[in-house]
Amino acid sequence: MSNPLSDQEGFAIAVEEAKIGYEEGGVPIGAALVSKDGQLLGRGHNMRVQKGSAIHHGETSALENSGRLPASAYKGSTMYTTTGACILYGISRVVVGENNTFLGGEAYLKQRGIEVINMQNKECQELMEKFISEKPELWNEDIGVEKRVHTKE
Repeated sequence: MSNPLSDQEGFAIAVEEAKIGYEEGGVPIGAALVSKDGQLLGRGHNMRVQKGSAIHHGETSALENSGRLPASAYKGSTMYTTTGACILYGISRVVVGENNTFLGGEAYLKQRGIEVINMQNKECQELMEKFISEKPELWNEDIGVEKRVHTKE
């Protein structure tokens, strides 16, 4: 077993994935799923554009790439994501890169007893702001709105 990943290391994997998504012409949101003992279970990035998919968000790609695991593997795990996160599989911690470009479901996650940590990462915010300014129609599609009125939703 390798050394456990720190929050910074888990988050760095998510940032790497976001950059890959951006370079592929997709929505630059990355994620990494790390077990409670600090082992990387899966990593991925938003693939909605690349795969023509309705469901391949960053978190779901990381889950898909973790393969078939027992429910116990998710208990106590941490999902690192570069922006607002989805809630799935009983994950107990979510580390978010930033929430200025998209708030996501943080309040809902917290209500469900999930610990949410915001890294307030400038690199993530700058990447998302660049993407949103370059491809606002794609961002609106990704978050399910017709026209974005303000930054936080």
